[in-house]
Amino acid sequence: MTPVDGLELAPRKVAFLRFLSERGGSVRTTEIAAHFGVDPSTITKIIGELAETGYLHHTPYYGVSLTDEGKKYAGFLVKRHRILSLLLVRNGLSCEDACREVSRFESFISRNAIDTMCRAMGHPQQGACGEITHDDGCMADNAGHEHGKKGSVRS
Repeated sequence: MTPVDGLELAPRKVAFLRFLSERGGSVRTTEIAAHFGVDPSTITKIIGELAETGYLHHTPYYGVSLTDEGKKYAGFLVKRHRILSLLLVRNGLSCEDACREVSRFESFISRNAIDTMCRAMGHPQQGACGEITHDDGCMADNAGHEHGKKGSVRS
């Protein structure tokens, strides 16, 4: 399944994929459950649902890792979080508050909106929560703009 607009998953699944992306490699279900403060059976259910979408591999008793499709989609989810957080920081919130607030609503912002914001912000390289990577979506219709010359947390 190829994500079309970034609105395919529920907020909890978005947070889950972002966590896996930021951790990299294989992560044990008990570690995931501890991070999210939920019962391991809850994580097992989410893992099963995400495995059906093709976003991750699960090897019982060894861990969970993202598929290539999952890495691509999770990369967008991380980018979306960081672009939105940067927007809030530029409008007065602290980095910590911005990350917390964005986690409440990010799942409802489309890929198109994020790509448009990214272009309008000059393709920032650094967000409130870390490095911002760019893909074909935000770079489209951007002929002549020098990628990465403008934008940061403090801009």
